[in-house]
Amino acid sequence: MAEAKDAEILVAGGGMVGLAFAVALAEAGLEVVVVDCMDPARQRDEAFDGRSSAIARGSQQALQVLGLWQGMASAAAPILDIRISDGRLGTGRAGGASALHLHFSHSEVASEEDARPLGYIVENAAIRRAVLDRARALARIDLRAPADFAEVIRRPGGVTARLSDGTTLKACLLVAADGRGSDQRAAAGIKVTEIGYGQTAIVATVAHSLPHGGVAHEHFLPSGPFALLPMTDAADETGKPLHRSSLVWTERRELVAAMMALDEQGFAAELQRRFGDSLGELSLWGGRRWTHPLSLLHAERYIDTRLALIGDAAHVMPPIGAQGLNLGLRDVAALAECIVDARRLGLDVGSATVLERYQRWRRLDNVALIAATDSLNRLFSNDLPPVRLLRDLGLAAVNRMPPLKRFFMRHAMGLVGDLPRLVKGETL
Repeated sequence: MAEAKDAEILVAGGGMVGLAFAVALAEAGLEVVVVDCMDPARQRDEAFDGRSSAIARGSQQALQVLGLWQGMASAAAPILDIRISDGRLGTGRAGGASALHLHFSHSEVASEEDARPLGYIVENAAIRRAVLDRARALARIDLRAPADFAEVIRRPGGVTARLSDGTTLKACLLVAADGRGSDQRAAAGIKVTEIGYGQTAIVATVAHSLPHGGVAHEHFLPSGPFALLPMTDAADETGKPLHRSSLVWTERRELVAAMMALDEQGFAAELQRRFGDSLGELSLWGGRRWTHPLSLLHAERYIDTRLALIGDAAHVMPPIGAQGLNLGLRDVAALAECIVDARRLGLDVGSATVLERYQRWRRLDNVALIAATDSLNRLFSNDLPPVRLLRDLGLAAVNRMPPLKRFFMRHAMGLVGDLPRLVKGETL
């Protein structure tokens, strides 16, 4: 006989956001089933992704409360400073960077009691391993992977799903964390706004001969942002410490194939030409490179009958400011809080009232950051001399205004706005 199982929440998607959401609910006492089409063993492989993610202070606090941070802390490199500069291709210590720049330091927002960094850079492979291990350790999470949905029926009274192996699942709510191409979003008829940029991100890990000092570099070139983000040190074949940074190189799509075809020495030379030698000699670490076409995507709504969208199923943005995963984790914290609060009051956790509270809470924050990211990408991917001059002067002006700098820093740290309890470091 085919298996039948009841749960309070059904999650479509077992990636970083989907499993973090499941952990948040399970920690609060809810029964959760997570269905993902991919074998978890593949997600644990370092070759699967290659990217690293910025974890803002607020996101780190949420992960800490959920018991997830402990599984990735050893792979987390603190961001002590952020240096944003405009530039062109060049040579020398700073490459073609403008002398006018914007510099954020954690010391400008730190107190005597709290000198924590602005955030952390963590390899996605380490994040995936941490959330998978935590999810498997919680009895209230039933992870079905690899598994596929054969049918999903959402009615006012609840959700019934049938898997391809014949298993029937029933729940009060379906949460779609199944990525930018979300099947559940499409099945609900939720339209999206999507903008292509004609840009592709080249992602790799870069080794350099000088230590990064916890500084994240965002260097804007005519083709798009060129970022080197601090990572934990590794060891070379002799056991000597090796300094590393995560590369996110945004390039015009028509040039990407040529850059990817370069051998390691040629690729390193192009890196040096764009960044300069402030970190010493640059080289490709691990020999692997990945590409990710860039676009913006935003769902016209985040909810439907017994359905809520979180993470990339609701919004995708270019990597400027490295806020993508942080927005997804704030979705997790807000929706989990809405559900847990309703459950404690004896209310239906999948009701329209609960879902509308979630949508109101998250939509404004997401729309504001998506609009800002889109504007910055267009502003800085432009080499017109008047535009270059204005943005250089703008960076320099902000750099000389401490109150405005502190506001921007707290915003980047995820500590501005109507924050969910988890993001404030509180339990649900």
